[in-house]
Amino acid sequence: MRRHDLPHHPGQISFPGGGLDPGEDPTDGALREAHEEVGLDPRHVRVLGTLSTLWVIVSNFVVHPVIGIADDRPEFRAEPREVEALIEAPVHRLGEPETAGVEERLRAGISVKFPYFEFAGHHVWGATAMMLGEFRDVIYGSSSRP
Repeated sequence: MRRHDLPHHPGQISFPGGGLDPGEDPTDGALREAHEEVGLDPRHVRVLGTLSTLWVIVSNFVVHPVIGIADDRPEFRAEPREVEALIEAPVHRLGEPETAGVEERLRAGISVKFPYFEFAGHHVWGATAMMLGEFRDVIYGSSSRP
């Protein structure tokens, strides 16, 4: 979970991320950010591929999700200047129907349905939920949608 005092997406649940350094491609940037924010050692990650590029309208960010796997459970370490709390979400939970839902909210006076995932008592929504939904569809097929 992002710290509540950050300028972009404060208090929201998100994956590690940030801008690319000069000369970095999205995969290099994702591995660097995961190392900086949650202590994930890039030497222990096998990159499997990417998900669809996503434009986050409210912040005008373009996100390039990168999927990787580690042979052993990493020792996560939250960077206290950016990360308020770490929330682990086991991949198998994405395939459980009760993990996903839809919530209706008012946005600029219009009722909008927002998909979300529930992990450890937290609603994960927005761009992070979109990435989780695509990842779930890749793993379990599109029939796993609520």
